[in-house]
Amino acid sequence: MDTYTLIIGLSSIIIISFLFNIISKKTNIPSVLMLIVLGICIKEFGGDKVNTEIFANLSVLEIIGNVGLIMIVLEAALDLDLKREKIGMIIRSFLVALLALLASSFAIAYIIIFAIKNADSSQISLFNALVYAVPLSIMSSAIIIPSVGGLKGEKKEFMVYESTFSDILGIMFFYFLIEVKQDATTQEIAIDVAKNIGVTVIVSVILSYALVFIFQKLTSQVKLFLIISVLMLMYAFGKKFHLSSLLIILFFGLVLNNTALFFRGKLSKHVNEESVKPIMHDFHILTLESAFVVRTFFFVIFGMFITLSSLVDLNVALISIAIIIALYVVRFIVLKMIVQKDITPQLYIAPRGLITILLFFVIENHPNLILANFDEGILLFVIIISSIIMTVALIKYNGGKVKDVILAQMPSFKVDKDNDGINDTYEDNIKNNVEEQDFNNLH
Repeated sequence: MDTYTLIIGLSSIIIISFLFNIISKKTNIPSVLMLIVLGICIKEFGGDKVNTEIFANLSVLEIIGNVGLIMIVLEAALDLDLKREKIGMIIRSFLVALLALLASSFAIAYIIIFAIKNADSSQISLFNALVYAVPLSIMSSAIIIPSVGGLKGEKKEFMVYESTFSDILGIMFFYFLIEVKQDATTQEIAIDVAKNIGVTVIVSVILSYALVFIFQKLTSQVKLFLIISVLMLMYAFGKKFHLSSLLIILFFGLVLNNTALFFRGKLSKHVNEESVKPIMHDFHILTLESAFVVRTFFFVIFGMFITLSSLVDLNVALISIAIIIALYVVRFIVLKMIVQKDITPQLYIAPRGLITILLFFVIENHPNLILANFDEGILLFVIIISSIIMTVALIKYNGGKVKDVILAQMPSFKVDKDNDGINDTYEDNIKNNVEEQDFNNLH
């Protein structure tokens, strides 16, 4: 593949992804599903010019996934306003994320033990099953955050907090599993977890305060990518030292977006809110745009790795359905326990996506943890089904019918220079067409 063909291909993918975002906004169909399908189409119809081996050999997908993870969590943190009246909601979202993660992980682990055998037909251990179950138990903030814009008030904030907590807690739990000694005692495990969380929190607090203080003092016009580079450096160092690096990213975003809360008393004189505001504005745009590009290529490349034959395997379908049922039964119970009332459509907003895929690629780097008989089609089924459930729930929440929304909204694109390039509603296009016809009739 020559340079110019590659440039044409990459540019076309970004343009198509933008169109997918428009369709997603109009239909509530997650754009990541369309990106995965695009990746499958590129693989199936791209011919000899498309070589997926280059991505596998260079670990491009894992690199893109980690960068996307940083951008998505940072983007979410920059949207979270910490106020006293929201403490209850934040605590509830944390508890829902934690309990749902733990209960779902064990439920899926036992499904894997029951339904899948090792290559030598022996039973899978609970530890190995948990390693595969945890990624499937993590909600995808990469899908949820862009999708819940139509929710009202606390529902939207609850889902942003919960999905962010689910990402962070799930990744901590996963890396803890693959790094812990399998023969360690309960006391040793508890000490390791306490150390990890304690050190990460201390490092997060110190770095976040230091970075906000330093970056507001910078006078150079070129500083946003410097900030991103420093955050990625901290993330990578955190991983090297087995810390929960996403917590560092989340805390920095929270401090930057809530300087009045974190810089109080004597600390207030060390921060200038007027200096922070333009940084916040530019930084928000940068993270939003970067997350869009990274998410685009991650899911397209993932689609290129999918083997379609696994989708027609009955056993794979049955295991996937069992996992989906377990996820939503657990979620229903946890929401009833913590939130208690008005749990729709939150109950159905639980898609799996970027984190799930990324962690499965991490498993591939640990041969002693790989289950030879685990079909990756299960992964695709769970992602697709959970995303479809979310799509239907969001359409119904907004008062529409699934068939009408998908069929009616698809052709309703019209340039709107005053907004983001697209009219927000189908009714706007109808109104514009009627007014145009009336104007023509007058002449």
